[in-house]
Amino acid sequence: MFGLGATELILILVIVLIIFGAGKLPEIGSAIGKGIRNFKKATQEPLDETTPSKPQNQNDPADKK
Repeated sequence: MFGLGATELILILVIVLIIFGAGKLPEIGSAIGKGIRNFKKATQEPLDETTPSKPQNQNDPADKK
């Protein structure tokens, strides 16, 4: 995929373990997973351009000047 072999992936994992520690890895993995899931969801949803962004209020006292 990116030209990374098993040795390179293990080296990256060891560096990440040294930097963040074993306790933070599940949190980091969860955050990355949620981000990817939200990105996929956002790219697959159609844009809803038919709903108005702000409803019109006829009884607004600011309009009566």
